[in-house]
Amino acid sequence: MDWDKLRIFHAVADAGSLTHAGDTLHLSQSAVSRQIRALEESLNTTLFHRHARGLILTEQGELLFDATKSMNKRLEAASARIRDSEEEVFGELRVTTTTGFGTLWLAPRLPKLYELYPDLKIDLMLEERVLDLPMREADVAIRMKEPSQADLIRKRLMSVRMRLYATQAYLEKNGTPTDIDDMSSHRLICQSLNSIQVAAGATLLQHLMTADIPNTFTVNNYFGVLQGVINNIGIGVLPHYLTEDFPDLVRVLPELESGEVPVFLAYPEELRQSKRIAAFRDFVQDEIFTHRRRMRESAES
Repeated sequence: MDWDKLRIFHAVADAGSLTHAGDTLHLSQSAVSRQIRALEESLNTTLFHRHARGLILTEQGELLFDATKSMNKRLEAASARIRDSEEEVFGELRVTTTTGFGTLWLAPRLPKLYELYPDLKIDLMLEERVLDLPMREADVAIRMKEPSQADLIRKRLMSVRMRLYATQAYLEKNGTPTDIDDMSSHRLICQSLNSIQVAAGATLLQHLMTADIPNTFTVNNYFGVLQGVINNIGIGVLPHYLTEDFPDLVRVLPELESGEVPVFLAYPEELRQSKRIAAFRDFVQDEIFTHRRRMRESAES
């Protein structure tokens, strides 16, 4: 199968238009059309349905597009490895993590990374969905559970526990609960049990609900929970790493906490030699080491 024709087919399928694909490839519409026609003839099949609003892939076209998408991602990975300098760190690095960890822990620390590597371009993708690293949906992931995908290098970074926090102002106005039954007199800020969250957090939440809490404020990520807490809406379930960056948070019912939530960094085996990956990995590990030391010193003081 002709690689050049496949490249043109992929551009047309991605754009849904001969004209737009031609603009991307710097080819005329007629040249693109001839290549698609030749590819269809070589495969003895129709790859596109033509209509006034553009092109739609046939079932056979969908099968071929799935294959070219996979090929394209592999080529991007190979290109990234080739572009990596032996001595410099530069270029785009696509990082994915959860909304909570990304906004509350990672993003505030990225200025230090840019100071070290000003030519690095971070594309930070915050979502609860686990992106497919081997298929190059992202270069590196930080997740709240060990990744199950094959062909990944993984490193356990830290452990997180979910705990209860409020502001001093809220507690002075509404009182401080002394046991779980007292929570029935407070508004609980948390993720919904139906939302995607770590299992340990959901287990803690289920335990709290045994107190028959009548008033809750639910948000679908921990950034939103934090906003509710610092604005004195109630008592929130939050990850314990926040106390370094938000020292005004007051822990409530210290005997209650979730089980350990492991935090893993992972990236594809094929990017093992990437200088960008290595720089990001080492930076995150250094920041976590510093974070642990400060938390330990704070606990001892």
